[in-house]
Amino acid sequence: MSLPYWQDRDPLDALAVAEAAEKLGYRRLWIGEMATFDAFALATAVGQAPGRMPLCLGPFAVDVRSPATLAMGVASVAALTGRRVDVAIGSSSTVVVHDWHGRERRRTAAHLADTAHILRGLLAGDKVDFAGTVERSTGYRLRLPPPPSSIAVAAFGAGALAAAARTADRVVLNLVTPEQVSRCAELVREAAGGRPSPAVSVWVTAAARPTPDILATVRRGVVGYLRAPGYAAMFEEAGFGKIVRLARSGAHPRDVLAAVPDELPAAVGIFGDDLTLRRRLDAYRDAGADEIVVVPATSADDPAGHRTLETLARIDRA
Repeated sequence: MSLPYWQDRDPLDALAVAEAAEKLGYRRLWIGEMATFDAFALATAVGQAPGRMPLCLGPFAVDVRSPATLAMGVASVAALTGRRVDVAIGSSSTVVVHDWHGRERRRTAAHLADTAHILRGLLAGDKVDFAGTVERSTGYRLRLPPPPSSIAVAAFGAGALAAAARTADRVVLNLVTPEQVSRCAELVREAAGGRPSPAVSVWVTAAARPTPDILATVRRGVVGYLRAPGYAAMFEEAGFGKIVRLARSGAHPRDVLAAVPDELPAAVGIFGDDLTLRRRLDAYRDAGADEIVVVPATSADDPAGHRTLETLARIDRA
C-alpha cells in the first residue's frame, strides 16, 4: 500500500492509513513525497508506531535530492525505526523540480542510472567514487549501519525504462492501464540484457464502492498529472488526449477538473464492487504486475480508507 496525499484531506490522515494497513496485514508500505510531508520524517513517525511492516520511501526526484542525501535518509529511517527500508527514485515533474525547488531536469534516463549506481554502493556501505554522465559522488561512506535496501526506479518512457531495467531491483509504474503495464513490462524484460529482469510494481488508486465524494477527490488528484511529462503521454495513450491538451493549454485547474470524467481515473485504477475489484486486480497481475501497490481513496466518512483496504485484503486472501 502507498500512503495517499489527497488535496482535500487532512495530511495527518496518512498516519491513520498506515495504521490500518499494518493491522490488515499489508506486506509493504510505500511512503512517497509530494507537497506536504518530508518522506523521511513521515516514515520515521510511521516506523516508530507498533508494527513491523517494511517501508519503501519515494519515489524521490533525482534532480532534487542527491544520492548521498538519499542514502543518509534511508539509513536514518532504518536506524531510528528498526524496520527494513527500501528506496525508490524517479524524475518527478517540471512543476516540482523547476518551479518548486528551482532545479533543472537533466537527461532523465542517465540521471536515474547514475543515481541508482551511486545509491547501490552507498547502501552497501562502500566509499563511492563515481563520476557519471549527470551525477557524481566522491569519498563518502555512510556512518550509520548500511541498511539492506533494494532500489526501485519509477519510469514510463523507453529511455527511463531501459535505465531502470539495467540498474534497479524494481520498476515502478504509476497511473497506468493494464495494457500499458504489459507494454512496459515487455520493454523492461528486453532492456535487462543479461541481468535478472527487475520486478514490476504498479501503483493503483483504488476505492471499494466509491461514493460521489470519493470520485471527486480522485478526479481532483489527477489534474496535476495531466500536463506532466510522462504522465501526459500515458493519459494520451489511454485515450484522454483531449483533456491532456486542455491541461497543456494553460486552462485554469478548475476548468480542467470540470472536464475530467470518472472514466479517466477508472482507466488507471481499481474502483467498484467486490467483483469489479477482483477483475481489475487480476487484469493488472495478468499484464505483468509483480506487486500491486494500492493507493486508497479516502473520504470524510472513511478518512483512513479502511473500507477499501479491508475489502482488497479480503479479496487478496480469498
